[in-house]
This record gives sequence, C-alpha cells and structure tokens, in this order.
Amino acid sequence: MAMNDKELLFQEDEEATLFTESLRSPSNEPRWKILIVDDEEEVHTVTKMALRRFTFDGKAIHFLSAYSAAEGKRLLSENIDIAVVLLDVVMEKEDSGLQLARYIRTELNNHLVRIILRTGQPGQAPEHKVVVEYDINDYKEKTELTAQKLHTTLVTTLRSFRDMSTIEANRRSLKKIIESSATMFEAQSIGNFTSGVLSQIISLLNMNPTALSYHVSGIAVTKKNLNDLLILAATGSYKSLIGKTMTPESFIGPRNDIMNAFKEKQNLYFHDRFVIYFCSKQGSENVLYIDGIPALSIWDRDLIEIFCTNVSVAFDNIYLSQEVEDTQKEILFTLGEVAEARSQETGNHVKRVAEMAKLLALKYGLSPEEAESLRLAAPIHDVGKLAIPDAILNKPGKLTAEEFTIMKTHSPIGYEMLKNSKRSILKLGALIALQHHERYDGTGYPHGLVGEEIHIYGRIVALADVFDALNSTRVYKSTWPLDDILCYIREQRGAHFDPKLVDIFLDNLDEILLICKRLADM
Repeated sequence: MAMNDKELLFQEDEEATLFTESLRSPSNEPRWKILIVDDEEEVHTVTKMALRRFTFDGKAIHFLSAYSAAEGKRLLSENIDIAVVLLDVVMEKEDSGLQLARYIRTELNNHLVRIILRTGQPGQAPEHKVVVEYDINDYKEKTELTAQKLHTTLVTTLRSFRDMSTIEANRRSLKKIIESSATMFEAQSIGNFTSGVLSQIISLLNMNPTALSYHVSGIAVTKKNLNDLLILAATGSYKSLIGKTMTPESFIGPRNDIMNAFKEKQNLYFHDRFVIYFCSKQGSENVLYIDGIPALSIWDRDLIEIFCTNVSVAFDNIYLSQEVEDTQKEILFTLGEVAEARSQETGNHVKRVAEMAKLLALKYGLSPEEAESLRLAAPIHDVGKLAIPDAILNKPGKLTAEEFTIMKTHSPIGYEMLKNSKRSILKLGALIALQHHERYDGTGYPHGLVGEEIHIYGRIVALADVFDALNSTRVYKSTWPLDDILCYIREQRGAHFDPKLVDIFLDNLDEILLICKRLADM
C-alpha cells in the first residue's frame, strides 16, 4: 500500500470514533469475525488500527488474518461463522482473490458471508465484471478507503450479513418445526415426549448463530399436586434432576418462575429465560422452563409459540392415549382376576405372575418393550377357566381322569376366546393361554410341544405360574415351604421348565421374592 493510501486510511472522523467507542463490547461477548486476506502485512496492521474501536449491534470485531488465498481457504473452512471477508485481488497470482471468492460461493457454498473486494489495481479486476461474475458484495479501491468510509462500509455490510443470517436461521427454524411436529407424536411416554420437546426448543433457539455461545438448560415439569412438581425431563445443568420432585424448599429461582406460570396459566418471558405453560383437555398441567438464553426477539417468540401450539395438541393426544392404555391394562388385570376368583384363587396371583414374567423376560435378554408386552398379557393366561364348571374348578380333592381332561380344555378355550382380537396384547394373551401348560420335555398339553417349539412367552409364564401356585394356598393344597419349591424347580430343569430360565430364576431369586412380598395377598 502506498504512503498516501495509509495517510488517507488514518483520517479518522471524530464523530465515528465517539460513536463506536460508546458501543464497545466486553471481550467475553460474541464478536463479528472479519477475515482480512491480503499479502501485505501493512494492510492488515492499518485495517486493524482503523477499526480498533468499531462495534456494530453491540458487538466488536474479532480479526482473522490470511496472507495468501490458500491461507484464506483454510481459515474459511475452519470458521463457518465469518461475517465479512476483506479481500485483495492480486496476491500469489493476479486473480488469486477472485478465485478465492469463487471458492467461497461454489465449493464452500457459503452465500451468507459478505465479500468486500479491495484492490490497488482496479484495471486487473473491472468492477462491473467481478461484482456480477464472482458474487462480490462491495468493490473498493484502496485509495478511497478512509477510516470513515471503511467504518461506513463495514456497518452496511454487517447489517446485510445480520439480516440475511436471521432470514436463513428463521427458514431453518420453520423447517425444524415442520420436521419435529411430524415426529414428536411418535413418543411412547410423556417422559420421552417432554425430553424431545426440550431438545427441539433448544435446537430452535440455537438456529440463531449468536446463541451458540450461550449454555442453554431446560426442565419439563408436571404438576403432581398444589405444591409439588415432578421433573419429567431435563437438559444441560438440570439433567441430573430427572424424576425428582421440586418442593417449596428447593430450586427457588426456577421454581418461583414455574409456579407463577402454573398460577397465571400463561407463558412467561424474561431477558434470559422463559416458561411455557400447557394444559391438556383432561386438565393435566405441564410447563417447560428454559434458561441461559440470549434475549428473545419477537420472531423467536413467534417461532416458539407456533411450535408450542403443536406441542399442546400432542400433550392432549398423549394423555388421551395413556388413559386408553391404562383402561386396557385395568381390563386385562380384571379379566385375569375374574378367572382366578372363579376358582377361589383370589388375591394378587395374576399381578405376581405378570411382574415375575417381566423380570425373567428382561434377564433372558428380551427388549424392554417385549418384556412390558409380556407383563400386560400374562394376567389372562387362565382366562379359559371361565368356561370350566365350578364343580371341577373348585374341587378340593384330586381330579379324576375325566375331570382333568375337562380342566385341560381351559388352555385352548382361552386361546379361542382371544385369538381373533386385532390388539397385539390380546394376541399375545391368546398365545400364552394356549402354551403355558406345555412342558419343555414334550409331556405337557394341549399339543405336546417340545423345547423351543414352545414360545418363550409360554415358557416364561409356565415357570412363574407354577412357582406362584406352589407358593400360595389353593383350594386343593397348602402353601409349600420355599426350600421344597426350589427343590422341585431344580428337579424339573429340562423336564417341565426351560433350563436356561430355571438358571435365571434361581440367580435372581431375591428379586422374585421381593415381588411376592410387595404383592402379597391380604
């Protein structure tokens, strides 16, 4: 750069100095990244001096320096948030700057960064041609860039970058809302759902490039009663609190905001946090609390409101679905208890069998979803007993051969009662009803299945059912001592019961006995 150019650049306008100095940003706040690409050291020094007090939109500048087009490529690849490139034309080659501009737009596909071409040799790069062909945002000859003009150029350029970034962020946010709205209804529980909603909202907030330097945390809370709040999901600094209760004595800051949202039944916004309130049609109340955020713009609030409209509908659907599911579970347990009651085997037998079956399924290696399905289907394993005459069902003594033949029909009868249902749980119930009296050695009924011909659900319920029957008082027998029961189960390993399941049962006997104690008959 010639000396007269340098002198021109240092002709700072006093008004510009006072203006920028009043808006200086603390060093720990986000800054605009400006990349200087020029092969002259002096240009870097003078540019930084001229803009040393510059701020825009409350943010100062962080300079990056490249002394060749190749170095510029590296810095641009490593810093996707560069706002402005001050680019020289002639460096290693006569068109190095132009080729770098093309690389930015075509290979990096970066159309947000603003490129200001600065040249000391305007004849090498005619203004009209390069602005159009290389997607340049501004073209300046070095001789015309006084400090004041450099300030003015940078203000207008950063304003353009800010506005375009906001538009792009909003476009991606709307896309995110559409995508998340399509998937969030797939959540299987209120806990999974609220965790997903927290993640989606934080993701929406992070669409704003300036928000990336903030540490956002959130809590999803449901109201248990007037004073106690249950944390369903959490993220960030609150992650360890999932499943805990917020009492009046705990979490004073967040709790006060959350309680105010419940009290006022509306969303609350603050400069660094907000609370979103939901009330389902069934009357269940939930809130989402997010903190550690930058101040929300009107657009940010609108995006959150749009997203939360869909969330509110989803909350209604989930609570309705849970109500239906809970009703179905209650019906299944009641149906199983009715069958047991007819044979005077009242109490919690079906509940104990269900819980033991789930435990064995998990220890066997079945998925949590399969184990839960088994827990729900197991209570109706003896539903076919509803068709057995009372005289046989409640006979205190040993059944005759003819009576036992009739008793054995309860398995296929139970299967026939349930097999035509389109509900998966009832279909599983039909299978269990049919096979839970099959024996591993093939001597069981009704079909004499052998080994793994018997479905794993049937093998599991067979063991759980026999153990609980021996461990309970029945019309035809007294409770067996535990040692005698365990001796019998060991003897029947590979005969009545699946050997692997017997080993699992004995290895986890303490947990089995806890189930029996927890659900003991009154």
